[in-house]
Amino acid sequence: MTFGTFVDLYKEDLEGRLKEHTWVMKNHLLDKKILPYFKDKKMNEIKVSDVIAWQNTMMAHRDENGEPYSPVYLKTIHNQLSAVFNHAVRFYDLSSNPAAKAGNMGKEKAKEMLFWTKEEYLKFSEAIMDNPTAFYAFEILYWCGLRLGEMLALTIEDFDFEKQTLRINKSYQRIKGQDVITDPKTLKSNRTVQMPQFLCDEIQEYIKSIYGIGEKDRLFQVSKTALHYTMRKGAKDAGVKKIRIHDLRHSHVSLLIDMGFTALAIADRVGHESIDITYRYAHLFPSKQIEIAQKLDLERT
Repeated sequence: MTFGTFVDLYKEDLEGRLKEHTWVMKNHLLDKKILPYFKDKKMNEIKVSDVIAWQNTMMAHRDENGEPYSPVYLKTIHNQLSAVFNHAVRFYDLSSNPAAKAGNMGKEKAKEMLFWTKEEYLKFSEAIMDNPTAFYAFEILYWCGLRLGEMLALTIEDFDFEKQTLRINKSYQRIKGQDVITDPKTLKSNRTVQMPQFLCDEIQEYIKSIYGIGEKDRLFQVSKTALHYTMRKGAKDAGVKKIRIHDLRHSHVSLLIDMGFTALAIADRVGHESIDITYRYAHLFPSKQIEIAQKLDLERT
């Protein structure tokens, strides 16, 4: 069986078991990055050397601006190739996985975690004030630590201004030209976020400015592309370093750490496990090692 024929079988086996946006991404990687190279090769004849040659092709790729694929993206592509072979090994008696033997390419996470300080964010927010929709969207992202999809899925009925709370129970995706609302990323992502009073006031002001909006309508009718553009332009105009929209979430976490909150409190707010916060942001938490040693000294005497 050729790789291309097996991928058709692989898709049949998995379709309906994955969230729609995950399925779309998987199909894109298979169709655009993997099948053009492997589709006519027989599954049991694909060697480790074939995978390495494909990896070299992916790592040598440059876009129209001369930029290569990011290390994270390279790892994602390889993982998808490996997943196809794993499926064949597990369910269709292929003897081994040549992608696993070849080893991965790229990296799981970007080496450096970028974030803005509060001062940098305030400079940025001032630079985009002439764009109200983007301004209020970024206010929620920074001061509440939401994921982009969570913010774009918000409706008026998710806000309780008396209790100063914001309910997170869904995520927005644009798939094949259609607006799609899905469950949040994880079970832990279902949460209620307490908002500061100033943000409640700002969002109420924004809602009043939107003509004819209903309780169940999405509050921020703006594309991800438009927000990415505003992020880049606003950072340039404000004279602050360029970061990604998702890095605003890191910025919120770093702000809370700086304010002295525990990993558990932060995890509940942003929809993570506390162990993830401790691991990912360990370098930002103040060291307790000196305090521990001093207290052990007191215990000894």
